[in-house]
Amino acid sequence: MAIFPKPVSPRSALGDFWSYFSEKRAHKWPLLGLAAAITWVIIWAFLLDAKTNTAPRRYKIIYVQSWDANRPDAVIIAKQKADLAKGEMLLAKKQKEMQAVADMVGIEWREEAARNGARRQEALKDINAVLDARLAKARAEEAAQAGSTAAKP
Repeated sequence: MAIFPKPVSPRSALGDFWSYFSEKRAHKWPLLGLAAAITWVIIWAFLLDAKTNTAPRRYKIIYVQSWDANRPDAVIIAKQKADLAKGEMLLAKKQKEMQAVADMVGIEWREEAARNGARRQEALKDINAVLDARLAKARAEEAAQAGSTAAKP
């Protein structure tokens, strides 16, 4: 018992194809059009997907902040504190958005958010304490340096 049919010649395959399409069937052409349309939609989707996130971004301008090389440490530390506060604000905003999504899909997040929020506040308190100590030290050094420069004639 043969599992696969005998090899078919191109002439007989073309004959079978022609005989199928020469028969009068009402559903033949709409189904052929639908099959061709679905095939091209799939090919089009693959072509679009191949271009997604692969081409280099053109004409994207990246601005770099230039800082004064002689700026004091107190200014740097104050900027770090401001950046930390801004980052926390953005994080809180993003968390609110994600919590709304979690509520929509039924994910319970409140217990974990309370626990992680407490840990985050403790960590922020420690970071701000370190930054405040460094800021006070930097300002004291600047004052001492300014006093020693003023004392010299």
